[in-house]
Amino acid sequence: MNQTQNPAVAELIARSNRLGADKRNTNYAGGNTSAKGTETDPVTGEPVELLWVKGSGGDLGTLAEKNLAVLRLDRLRALKAVYPGVEREDEMVTAFDYCLHGKGGAAPSIDTAMHGLVDAAHVDHLHPDSGIAIATAADGEALTEKVFGGRVVWVPWRRPGFQLGLDIAAIKEEHPEAIGTILGGHGITAWGATSEEAEANSLWIIAEAEKYIAAHGRPEPFGPALEGYGALPEGERRAKAAALAPVIRGLASTDRPQVGHFTDDERVLEFLASAEHPRLAALGTSCPDHFLRTKVKPLVLDLPAGAGIEESAARLKELHGAYREDYAAYYERHAQADSPAMRGADPAIVLVPGVGMFSYGKDKQTARVAGEFYLNAINVMRGAEAISTYAPISESEKFRIEYWALEEAKLARMPKPKSHATRIALVTGAASGIGKAIATRLAADGACVVIADLDLEKAQAAAAELGNADVAVGVRADVTDASQVAAAVDAAVLAFGGIDLVVNNAGLSISKPLLETSEKDWDLQHDVMAKGSFLVSQAAAKAMIAQGMGGDIVYISSKNSVFAGPNNIAYSAVKADQAHQVRLLAAELGEYGIRVNGINPDGVVRGSGIFAGGWGAKRAAVYGVPEEKLGEYYAQRTLLKREVLPENVANAAAVLTSNELSHTTGLHIPVDAGVAAAFLR
Repeated sequence: MNQTQNPAVAELIARSNRLGADKRNTNYAGGNTSAKGTETDPVTGEPVELLWVKGSGGDLGTLAEKNLAVLRLDRLRALKAVYPGVEREDEMVTAFDYCLHGKGGAAPSIDTAMHGLVDAAHVDHLHPDSGIAIATAADGEALTEKVFGGRVVWVPWRRPGFQLGLDIAAIKEEHPEAIGTILGGHGITAWGATSEEAEANSLWIIAEAEKYIAAHGRPEPFGPALEGYGALPEGERRAKAAALAPVIRGLASTDRPQVGHFTDDERVLEFLASAEHPRLAALGTSCPDHFLRTKVKPLVLDLPAGAGIEESAARLKELHGAYREDYAAYYERHAQADSPAMRGADPAIVLVPGVGMFSYGKDKQTARVAGEFYLNAINVMRGAEAISTYAPISESEKFRIEYWALEEAKLARMPKPKSHATRIALVTGAASGIGKAIATRLAADGACVVIADLDLEKAQAAAAELGNADVAVGVRADVTDASQVAAAVDAAVLAFGGIDLVVNNAGLSISKPLLETSEKDWDLQHDVMAKGSFLVSQAAAKAMIAQGMGGDIVYISSKNSVFAGPNNIAYSAVKADQAHQVRLLAAELGEYGIRVNGINPDGVVRGSGIFAGGWGAKRAAVYGVPEEKLGEYYAQRTLLKREVLPENVANAAAVLTSNELSHTTGLHIPVDAGVAAAFLR
């Protein structure tokens, strides 16, 4: 390949990024685009026709050259001669590998044939809500003619594949006046002789569909308002969402742990407040990209917005049982001898009237995108019901997509989950020092992390260092204030669906001898570390018990909890309090599968907020060494002669909360490089 980017590729990437940047055009990771052009064959030195097409996975909005599959057009077109027919069309995906040009690039997707066989230099396949509204309308074929005239041709539903590519290629040949198609139940395809023309044609189809729906649609496509199902006031609905989130996540994680996402988008609330929402929700989604992420239909709570938490939770549990039975029956109705095993019967989307939508996936991004896709589905249903009747593809066809061998193979290629994947962690005092190191390690191991700290700006900055809001969020929390602690736990469950892991790390130290320690000194240290740990553990345990998924509570105590040193009465006493909280809570919470363990660090000077705040200077004075040598001093008094760093404590936290120690609770792990006087006895 040439070192300079081919102009066709540059145009394709620019067009794709523009189209993908506007969610009216297509959903995240949905659709694909292509361009045809020539390169010099490095073997023969002769020009060769190539197809550049978005490969499997990836997103148009962020498409880069590495995300493109590159195929030789002569070889791709030659596949028509060996095509074995629609019953064996899946075999053609493997055949694409023999058409590849050069090294690297993305794996060709199932839609490659659509792009390669259509006789146009540039092709777009998109999933716009307005286009799918027409594609899922009961009279979609007639509407296509009415809305677009002869410029856009109706294609009856067909599962994506080689045959669909042949069908669209034939339409392009038979209808030279056409600029694209409406794919029944699915989306749109458009083409052009230039990149600009293809993009303009795609946008024209989308805009015309939007204009027609706006001009001819019924004013209440979801029916009249359903009494009692309107949106609760914002504060009330978010409080109810936070209370129900752990319960719903536990239900959605019956087969395997899931991360959650919550939205109270006004379009979701409007849908749930309307009389037709039960009928439409039961019909399920239609576009393959939608139901692959949302499952064929959501679980909908059939209680009004004002229903209490306990009543709602009890009804959700009943509905969840019925949902699982219904999904298993759906699988049994359509499974063949060679069908992949059922992947799980839990819902991916849960709708709560007056409150909003909860969506679930293997990580936060997947959960968020599932919610975005169901919002797309709501938009589609609104459009279809406004001008016709919503009529998605049949249940049997949905099954053929959901349990497609090609989809199963794609899932099998996914990387192995990290040790803390699907786990949601709240770390207090995590904007610096040990807490930040722990948050960093947990995020690296796949956890979603809530960084709680007195300083909101620093908490948010620390979270931003770990990634976007799909990885970490920062919140302000004074752990001595029960309301702020509750708000931090609520923030965790609303951000990620629930809570699995808490690290009580927030702390401070005042190094004074007995006669100089004031009552204020004593109260401050006990409020932050003893009372603070108690409040955080209490609030987190409540959510964990509601989830029914077990969990971990970790206390960052100290070697001072067992070692009596001079001039340190308040700090050491409160650390002993924390250490015994570990034992007490381990005994109490074990029946819920919640493990409670502690870590006893010592001499963590570098990166420590406590030491930087004056504690280091005071301890250095006690031991008669310069402050800058304090870390070395601590190291020399240990058995291993090694300085303890925040990352060493983070390693212990990661191991304690991993499956490797799944049967361990009530343990204190020393991370002190070996202080014999602090050995646990």
